[in-house]
Amino acid sequence: MTSEVFSYESLVHAVAGAAGSVTAMTVFFPLDTARLRLQVDENRKAKSTPAILADIVKEEGLLAPYRGWFPVICSLCCSNFVYFYCFHWMKASWLKGRQSTPSIDLIVGIAAGVINVLLTTPLWVVNTRLKLQGSKFRNADIRPTNYSGILDAFEQIICREGVGALWNGTFPSLLLVLNPAIQFMIYEGLKRQLRRGAPRELSSLEVFIIGAVAKAVATTATYPLQTIQSILRFGQFNTPKEKSKLLSSLKTIKGLLVNRARKHGVLGLFKGLEAKLLQTVLTAALMFLLYEKIASCTFKVMGLGGPHYKKH
Repeated sequence: MTSEVFSYESLVHAVAGAAGSVTAMTVFFPLDTARLRLQVDENRKAKSTPAILADIVKEEGLLAPYRGWFPVICSLCCSNFVYFYCFHWMKASWLKGRQSTPSIDLIVGIAAGVINVLLTTPLWVVNTRLKLQGSKFRNADIRPTNYSGILDAFEQIICREGVGALWNGTFPSLLLVLNPAIQFMIYEGLKRQLRRGAPRELSSLEVFIIGAVAKAVATTATYPLQTIQSILRFGQFNTPKEKSKLLSSLKTIKGLLVNRARKHGVLGLFKGLEAKLLQTVLTAALMFLLYEKIASCTFKVMGLGGPHYKKH
């Protein structure tokens, strides 16, 4: 067990996943800005993604779509490093050289997601605040914030809202571990189907397409919870006063979902989905492509090509 936890292979997968995700997110970052703005600002009209970005640039400047890029990239790098590392060492420990199955991929993905959420949620809370700081909201009830950077945001949140505020949105985040778990289950399953009969390295186009399909399915299935997660991380909502934190979290999630559905209809729960799908599908497809290429090249350079890489 210890050998899998601290294995070179797990480290390569983690570094490749982190590098691929950071590069892909940087390329498609403005699409994520449009998605987040639509989720949090209820009074902003749901337009096409290019129209939303045009409004943001017109009102806030040319660089506004890249506001909060650094904290997001830091959070994403840490998050994907943790997720890819945990996913591959747990899978290696479980399989011990045997063929994987969709159910194993799903279970391992959920377990890796839980570890990732508990460790990295504070980073995501801070980057959501920084990404939205200075934005021109249509909703006048949103209070402006004044953070000078990542460390200052941590300090202000702890002093004004308590340490627990750094884990705002943890409960829906734990439910949302289904997103990467479903994504990896579909991705690994499609990889096995394409390799059936003749183990080989997939082409760039094949990796890009199956990465896009896997993320599209996972995102659409979990999008309403992602919207609630963004609202909770932003921190500007009324929390029910319950003694039980679990009960309070459940009531908060239910209240936010019901309130949004009443105001905007069921489709209001999917506001920003176009921007999210455009961003997350392209980002995931490019991320998986870069991840596979980086990992494959690294294993080959170190003389660990073939079975060491392909068994995953």
